[in-house]
Amino acid sequence: MTTEDNDAGERLVRLNENLAKVEALSQRLVSAMAKRKAVDNALHGPAPDVYMKAASAYLAEMMHNPAKILEHQINYWGKSLKHYVEAQQTLAKGELKAPPDATPKDRRFSNPLWETHPFFNYLKQQYLMNAEALSAAVDDMSTLDPADKRRVEYFTRQIVDMFSPTNFLGTNPDALERAIETDGESLVKGLENLVADIEANSGDLLVTLADKEAFHVGQNLATTPGAVVYRNKMFELIQYAPTTEKVHATPLLIFPPWINKFYILDMKPANSLIKWVVDQGFTVFVVSWVNPDSGYRDVGLDDYIRDGYLRAMAETRRITGEKQINCVGYCIAGTTLSLTLAHLEKAGDTSVKSATLFTTLTDFSDPGEVGVFLNDDFVNGIERQAEQDGILSRFFMSRTFSFLRSNDLIYQPAIKSYMMGEAPPAFDLLYWNGDGTNLPCKMALEYLRGLCQQDRFATTGFPVFGKPVTLSDVKLPICAIACETDHIAHWRGSFNGVKQMGSKDKTFILSESGHIAGIINPPSKGKYGHYTNDGPVSGAPEDWKASATYHQGSWWPRWGEWLSSRSGKKVKARVPGDSGADVLAPAPGTYVTAVPNA
Repeated sequence: MTTEDNDAGERLVRLNENLAKVEALSQRLVSAMAKRKAVDNALHGPAPDVYMKAASAYLAEMMHNPAKILEHQINYWGKSLKHYVEAQQTLAKGELKAPPDATPKDRRFSNPLWETHPFFNYLKQQYLMNAEALSAAVDDMSTLDPADKRRVEYFTRQIVDMFSPTNFLGTNPDALERAIETDGESLVKGLENLVADIEANSGDLLVTLADKEAFHVGQNLATTPGAVVYRNKMFELIQYAPTTEKVHATPLLIFPPWINKFYILDMKPANSLIKWVVDQGFTVFVVSWVNPDSGYRDVGLDDYIRDGYLRAMAETRRITGEKQINCVGYCIAGTTLSLTLAHLEKAGDTSVKSATLFTTLTDFSDPGEVGVFLNDDFVNGIERQAEQDGILSRFFMSRTFSFLRSNDLIYQPAIKSYMMGEAPPAFDLLYWNGDGTNLPCKMALEYLRGLCQQDRFATTGFPVFGKPVTLSDVKLPICAIACETDHIAHWRGSFNGVKQMGSKDKTFILSESGHIAGIINPPSKGKYGHYTNDGPVSGAPEDWKASATYHQGSWWPRWGEWLSSRSGKKVKARVPGDSGADVLAPAPGTYVTAVPNA
């Protein structure tokens, strides 16, 4: 028997083994899909009126400006016909190569075959021409309301991205090459990954972004030493151990968002904001929020303020013996901190000396990219589903935020996992991104209706314990850090909120990069710079930036100086438990890893 015969026999064995695996995996897939729970249809996509408005606007353009529509059509069909003729002429010459290609570079099409192979190149060029034509058609819809136009633009882009030829096995050269190289083993592993993801999400599909076995909270994430010194039904309060002999007298209390978990601020020592602040000589407390189950359905923003913010502030003062503290709020926690500060101002309470807001929206008149999900079609669906479940599930929030960056957080990971058969990467940030939390039904709806949709904090007043508060009631010193490419809390919206606050001492810092990377930006990396402006936080945000000064490197040291000047004299360092406070558990505590009841 020849070597070729042996190779063929081995391949046949592998093929039969793979077919057997596929059969078993198919049965698992059917079983997993059967467990899928019915959810409100509104959570799957926008209401039909979005498409009706787009169609009506296009028809209106045809009637009022037919020349422009004709120009679009001639341009599109001219490019497509020219492309087809060039491809045919090349093949007629007996040359197996692609015709001239003037389409823009796109990292989705990085395989050389997209440039050289006539089939793949034809697909790529025509897809990019189609995408350009659709984008141009939407851009020129002059009769659409600006908010409706943003939605049409967004969902058009989603449809275009979804139909990229890279997202289909038969038209993805990377996946086909891998399948040939591995005798189909990559496709079997891809099916295994797909089935595992559907099983993990009770019949729904949410692609795993990171290796879940590579990270363990408290072991290689969230390792800064400290202790839980207080616990109630809403949060655990962590006090971190000092690394300096003396610390500023005024302690710092950090409120992270409860949409995700606090350890984004303490991923690893090299990029831990918590560790860095401790090393600068501050007594640092951090709130670790509970991950709620359906038993929290009636917990609202008042409960978060009373049993969360005010209680954490009181415990921090009690443990340190200080009458005043400084606070930080990140994202939704910054919004709620601002509500709390407005309430304290109206109550005549001066226990908070200053506040820092990370990527915080308080004026929702322009909510940015996330605004496409804040219309009644989606929010009504969220309301119905949350009232049924008692919570707004982490699954829906994770999927929604992923669609804001669908190529990076959905399609490319799915291609690598399901088509290429690759294991998810050991990437700490993506691990954290997938470690989400639920929101209580009442709180989620109060936030979506009263703040996001009705914008009451910036207009008529948002009720805190039954009494309205507005941005003008926030009067203590404020330092706000926004991020230039933030797709969740866009920097212009953040600026517009801060400028309406009643404080006479306002500092605004604009960091490069996005919602996470712009904040978790340690000085040692020298990666992203930032902008400052000595002028007032007023006027148009674009004007503020135009006259701002750019600085290389992280904003952390600049903020550290701002905070130091408002944190009092140095005192002996405080060790968790030394002041008589109970030490309930070592950091990072128990709530951060607790799994809520189904």
